[in-house]
Formats: sequence, structure tokens, C-alpha cells
Amino acid sequence: MTTADTSANSWGSLDELASAMRSCTKCALHQTRTNAVPGSGSPNAEILIIGEGPGFNEDEQGLPFVGRSGKLLDELLAAVPLSRDDIFITNVVKCRPPDNRDPLPDEVAACRPYLERQLQLLNPKVIVTLGRVSMLRYYPEGKISEDHGKILEWEGRILFPLYHPAAGLRNPAIKRELQKDVLKLPEALRASTNSANNSSPSEKNKEPNINRP
Repeated sequence: MTTADTSANSWGSLDELASAMRSCTKCALHQTRTNAVPGSGSPNAEILIIGEGPGFNEDEQGLPFVGRSGKLLDELLAAVPLSRDDIFITNVVKCRPPDNRDPLPDEVAACRPYLERQLQLLNPKVIVTLGRVSMLRYYPEGKISEDHGKILEWEGRILFPLYHPAAGLRNPAIKRELQKDVLKLPEALRASTNSANNSSPSEKNKEPNINRP
């Protein structure tokens, strides 16, 4: 398989998809990466967590959220309680942007087929976005300062935006918001059941709305 072969049906499993990411040269990020970071977790996860991009430690290890942000994420999940065995974690872009800058539009576009295929293969009930870049991928009109912790709908799934843990490390007030918001994850899962029961084909592709069961 070549890196140009990005048809969603080309990757029949998460392992095949991860192999394609590790050899990808579709954008300039491959020139500075140590490792691509496809993602990790349960292939049967009901919750898919999507960050923005790998950082230094993630690039070194090839695993998502293994630095300080990852430690805080683990603490937040433990309060639910959830562990990494219960979820799947990935990022909008699979290679580290230099100096941990925001991913550029062309980099996001290059990784988009990978993220879309992960969503198809995992078929989660809830998509948790971490940070502004991740949220805007699914909710382009949203504002993370206003929409964090809201239970939204996106194409028949629940969309649950949260602040990025890195922001929580920098700002104690944001960390408190994260600690409060993450406790709504069970409610988001329950809302996904209501959404599945009440959805119809005509409801797809609408802008996200606050879920009101």
C-alpha cells in the first residue's frame, strides 16, 4: 500500500491503518517526526477521544498522551471512572507539529482520511474532542470557551468538547472546568442511546445542537 492510497476502504483494520500512518509522507510533518502516533486503546471503545497533535513525548514513544497532559488525562478519566482500556485515544494529526504549534490546515487535511477511517472502524457512541482544533473539526462554528462540557450531536453521535489537558496544566481555572466537565461522560453515553433511538436519516449532517433528552 502506498501513502497515496487513502481510500477509506483500503484499510480493513486499525492495524492496517496504523501502518499506513507510520509510513505516510502526505505532508511536511513527516520530515521532522521521530514516530507517527496513530492512537491506542480498545478497538471496541464506546468513547473516542481526539486531541490536536502529538507532543515531544508522544513523538518519542509513538503513543498518544504519554507526557504531562497524558498524566492529567488519566487522572480525569479515573474520576469517571474510566481507564485507557475503556476508550480509544488519537489526534487530529498523527505527527508532531514543530514546537507543538497548532496543526496547519493542509496538515489537518492530509490526516483527515485516517481520522475518518478510525471513526468508521471504531464506530464510537461518543466523540470527545480535546481543545479548540479538535472541536472545530466537527463543530466549526463552536467556541471552546463557551461549548466545553456541552453534550452535542453530530451525525447521529454525541459530540462532547473539552478543554485540552495542556490548557489545564497552564491554567488552574481551566483545570477545574475539566475536572467538572469530564464527570458528565456517563451522561453523554446515556444521551447517545437516546440519540440512536430518536435519530432519522434526515437528521444527519446538521450542525451540532445541545442534546436535550
